[in-house]
Amino acid sequence: MTDKYIVWFNEVDREDIKLVGGKGANLGEMIKSDISIPFGFIVTSNAFNFFIKKTQVFQKILKLLDNLNYENQKELNEVSIQIKNMIDNAPLNNRFTSLLVNYYHDICLNEEKYFKKQISSLKTGYYKINSIYKSPFVAVRSSATAEDSKDSSFAGQQDSFLNIKGETSLIHKIKQCWASLYTERSIYYRKQKKINEEDMGIAVVVQRMIQSDKSGIGFSIDPVTGNKNSLIIEAIFGLGEYIVQGKVTPDHYEIDKNSFVIINKEVSTQKIKLVKVNGYDKEIKVNKKLEKNQKITDIELVEIALLLKQIEALYFFPQDIEWAIEKGKVFIIQSRPITTIKQIDNKNKETKTENSKKSTVSEISYEELEKDVVLTGSPASPGIVIGKVVILRSIKEISKVEKGDILVAPQTDPDYVPAMKRACAIVTEKGGRTSHAAIVARELGLPAIVGAKKATKILKEGSFYKINGLLGKITKVSKSEYGQVIKSSDINITKKRLKTLTKIYVNLSEPDEVKDIAKRDVDGIGLLRAEFMVADIGRHPKDFIKKGRSSDFIDSLSKGLLKFVSAFMPRPVIYRATDFKTNEYKHLKGGELYEPKEENPLIGFRGAIRYITNPDIFSLELKAIKNIWEKNYRNLHLMIPFMRRPWELIKIRDIMNDNKMFDLPGFKLYMMVEVPSSALELEKFIEIGIDGISIGTNDLTMMLLGIDRDNENVSSLYDERSESVISFLEMIVTKCNKYNIDCSICGQAASDYPEIAERLITLGITSLSVNPDSIERTRELAYNIERRHFHKLSLINKNK
Repeated sequence: MTDKYIVWFNEVDREDIKLVGGKGANLGEMIKSDISIPFGFIVTSNAFNFFIKKTQVFQKILKLLDNLNYENQKELNEVSIQIKNMIDNAPLNNRFTSLLVNYYHDICLNEEKYFKKQISSLKTGYYKINSIYKSPFVAVRSSATAEDSKDSSFAGQQDSFLNIKGETSLIHKIKQCWASLYTERSIYYRKQKKINEEDMGIAVVVQRMIQSDKSGIGFSIDPVTGNKNSLIIEAIFGLGEYIVQGKVTPDHYEIDKNSFVIINKEVSTQKIKLVKVNGYDKEIKVNKKLEKNQKITDIELVEIALLLKQIEALYFFPQDIEWAIEKGKVFIIQSRPITTIKQIDNKNKETKTENSKKSTVSEISYEELEKDVVLTGSPASPGIVIGKVVILRSIKEISKVEKGDILVAPQTDPDYVPAMKRACAIVTEKGGRTSHAAIVARELGLPAIVGAKKATKILKEGSFYKINGLLGKITKVSKSEYGQVIKSSDINITKKRLKTLTKIYVNLSEPDEVKDIAKRDVDGIGLLRAEFMVADIGRHPKDFIKKGRSSDFIDSLSKGLLKFVSAFMPRPVIYRATDFKTNEYKHLKGGELYEPKEENPLIGFRGAIRYITNPDIFSLELKAIKNIWEKNYRNLHLMIPFMRRPWELIKIRDIMNDNKMFDLPGFKLYMMVEVPSSALELEKFIEIGIDGISIGTNDLTMMLLGIDRDNENVSSLYDERSESVISFLEMIVTKCNKYNIDCSICGQAASDYPEIAERLITLGITSLSVNPDSIERTRELAYNIERRHFHKLSLINKNK
C-alpha cells in the first residue's frame, strides 16, 4: 500500500494519513463504516513526491523559500507564482498518466459494486447512481498530509474543483491541486505553524460529483459556544461552494445531540444558487416562491444529525462535515476534526485577541444590549473587542488592514487570511457560522459576526465600534474607548429591576437561604415542596397519628412554612402538598409499617390519590396551613400534585370543606398538571373548581414519551422540546386562557430552554417558576420576549 500512487477509498483508513492526507483517510474510514460517501479514488502523496523530485521542482522550491521574507506581501506573491508555474509546466510520467485515466473511467463501475455490496450486507434500499458514463463528472479536492490535525486546520488552504469531466481536465486540475500547496496563504500558514516543508505532502481526492439539490455543513458540537450537547447544521440550495465562500447566508439549525429534537431554526432568504448546467458551474436565481423556504425538511435534518453523531463516534473527536442531498439521498462529502473548540463559561467567557487584548462576556441587560447598537448579525466567534473599522471590498485592499483593526467585508475567502491575522475582529455581510470567515476567526481567537446585512454601508470606515461576537451585536463607541481592556466588571449586569407581565416565581424546598432569595427580583414562590420539611421532621405522619402526637407534626410543619411565608410576605407562596412516593415514605421512621411495596412507585401510590385514601394525613397539612393564616399571613396557598382524574378533585375539595379551608378569605387552590389525562381533561377540573394550575414538565414529559428519566438506558430520549410535549404545553395554556385562570410552569423546561419560554409567554402563560440560579436570567428572558411581542410593556415600564 505504501508504495501506491493511486488507491480506491475503500483501500485506506485513518492509519494512511501520510499517504492520502486527512481528507482521503477520513473518506476511507467512513466508507468502511457504511456511511454514504460518493465513491472515488485518491492520488497519493507518493505520486506528488515522485513528481516534484523526479522533475527537480522540489529543490527549486526549497531554494526560493529559504530566501523569502514571509512578511513581505509582494515578495510572497511573486514566489508563489513562480512555484505554481514550475509545477504547471513540469511533465507527468506517462505510466502514471495511463494509470490515472484507468481509475477515472472505473469510478462509476466501482461505486455500483460498492452499493450492491452494501445492499447484500445491510439490506438497504438501492441508490441508482446518476451516471452510466465512462467519463463522469468528478470533484477534485486537495488533501494535504498535515491537514486538519487537532492542533491546526488547513480548511480552505488548498484548492478544490467541481464538475470536472474528461481526462485532460482531470490531469490539469490535479496539477493545480498540487500547485495550491504553494499559494501565498498556504506558504504563510505553514511558516506561522512551524510546519517543515520536508514533512509536507499533498494527495488529491477524485470523487464522483454529487449534483446537489441541497448541500451544507455540520458540526458535532456548537463551534461558537463549545456546547457539546448541540449539533449545528447549515443548509443552502444548490452546490455547497457558496456556503463555504459565504456568498449566501445559509439556514442555521441546532439539534439536541441526545434526543435529536430540533432546538432552533433560523431560515434565511436565498436568492441565488450554484448549479451544474451543461457541464459548467453556473449561478442562477432561486425560484421566488422558494427564496424564503426552509432548505431541508425536518426529516432530512434529523437524518443528517444522526450521521453527524455517528461520524463523531467513529473518530472519538468533534467533527466538521460537508454533506449533500442528491435525489433525496444524503451523502457525506468529507469530514475533519474541529480545531477551534472553545470552552465557554456561562458566567465569565474570555477570548484572547491577536493584539493581546482580553475580552470577557457576561449576561447583559436588554437595555444595554440595545443601547447604541447599530447592526446585528449571526454570532460566529465569541469575545468583545473595540477597534477601528476598515472596509474591504476586494482582495486587492487587504493591505489596508493594520494590527487591531476591525475587518469588514461582504465575505472572505482564504486570500484574506493575512489581513485577518492582523485584525482584532471580523464582520461579514454574508455567510453563516460555518463560512470561511467564521472558521478562521474561531481558529485565530477573534470575535466575529457574519450575516450582518449592509455592514459595508452602515459601518463607517475609520470609526470605532464594539464587536460582541457572542451576541452578534455591533455598537458605536468613541475613539477614547479604543484600547481599553473590557472586563466582566465593566459590564453592567441587570442592575435595574425589570417589570414583566409574566410573573417570575421561584421553586424552593429548604429554608436556609430563603431570606436572601426573597430579596431578589422574584414575584413569589411558585412551588414550595413539602418533602424536605417532612423529611426534616423525620417521622411518618401515620406514626404521629397512631401515637396521638398529631399536634407535634402540625407544629413542626407550621414552623417550616412560616419561614417561607414571612420572608416573602405579601408575595404569594404556593405550597405543594406532600408528593412522597412509597419508597421515599419508607425511609421515614415508622414508614415500613405503613407503606406498601410497589414495583413502580413513580406512577403508583402518590399525589392526590394518597389524600383521598388517607384523609387523616392530608388534614394534618391543611391544619398547618390554617395555622399560618391565623397568624395573619394570608399569602400561603395550596397546590395538589399528581392529579389523575376529575373525581379526585371532587373528593379533595370535600376534605378541604370539612377542614373549612374555603372559609379563609382569598385562599386559592391550585393543581399540578403533570399527568397526560389531567391535561386532556383540564376543562372538567376547571368546572369542578380550581384557581389555577402549574405544569410539571418533568413528569409530564416522562409519561408522554414513555421514559424513566432516571434510567440511563433511555434517558437520552427524554426532552421537553419534543413536539408531543410542546403540543400539550400549548394546549394547557390555551385552555387556561379560555377560562381565565392562573397558569404557571414549574418544571425545568422554562428555565433550560428559552424557545419553550417564548412560545408559552406569547400564548399567555401567567407565570414561570424556576430554580434560584435562573431567576434574573428568566426575568430578562421574559422581558425581552414581551418587548418583542407585547407593546403594552413599554407603558408599564414608564409608570413603574
